[in-house]
Amino acid sequence: MNVALWIIAGALAAVCLVGSSKMFVPQEKLAAMGSSAQWVLEFSPGTLKAIGAVGAVELLAAVGLILPAVLDITPVLVPLAATGLVLLFARAVTMRLRRGEKATIVGDLVYVALAAFVAWGRFGPMPFTG
Repeated sequence: MNVALWIIAGALAAVCLVGSSKMFVPQEKLAAMGSSAQWVLEFSPGTLKAIGAVGAVELLAAVGLILPAVLDITPVLVPLAATGLVLLFARAVTMRLRRGEKATIVGDLVYVALAAFVAWGRFGPMPFTG
């Protein structure tokens, strides 16, 4: 089970790293990436900065899922980061429902389930033991 938790935490960290890249890409470049990125044109620059702040949270979550356990420095941060991701992705599901993007909710629901599994596994029956 420990191996599965590591694999899922690593995959979630990779997803968060990719997601956090929106902090560094200008609105025009995001919109030019194709039809899946056209959503950026529907938001004001201030709202996009707030969304960029979520990118910073994703970056911190990616770090929190991996480094504390690898360095064995307060490994309790791993399930806390996973719990934060559950909340973040649940909020993403809510936003997609409000925007009528029902086709894209499945991915976020999968991320919610994976993050919940990591949080449960690290808090619960198989806490990180080194």
